[in-house]
Amino acid sequence: MRQGAETVFYLLTFLVLLADQLAKLLIVRLMTLGQSIPVIRDVFHLTYVHNPGGAFGILAYRTWFFVVAALVVTALILGFLRHIQPGNTWLSVALALQLGGTLGNLLDRIRQGYVIDFLDFRFWPVFNLADTSIVVGVFLLLWQLPRIFKKKEV
Repeated sequence: MRQGAETVFYLLTFLVLLADQLAKLLIVRLMTLGQSIPVIRDVFHLTYVHNPGGAFGILAYRTWFFVVAALVVTALILGFLRHIQPGNTWLSVALALQLGGTLGNLLDRIRQGYVIDFLDFRFWPVFNLADTSIVVGVFLLLWQLPRIFKKKEV
């Protein structure tokens, strides 16, 4: 990866982490635990909850498992970063989104032992910006994988 692309990667990672942490800070300061504010009634609410587990609350209170998993993911992303071909912007964006989201939830788990969630679409478990960033990053990565392998075959 070229120097400029690497700078963009780290900048995007930082911006995702910053947005996630600022949003969580606002939720904690402006809402009470369990409070739900309708943005679009019965469709989208801001609901302040603590999630001591992973996606859908699985493995609740296994904080060290999630801390270790986040550190492994971080190491894998940073290791993979060195192998990105110049010009593969979407792959860099995918990895930056995943890393920023992973670090956002990791900070919560280290500081508090749980993740702060607040985005509530009523039909899905409550989640946060870090979760959103990770999921979007994974979809971008999946979209890019066939292109990566196609380039290597040529």
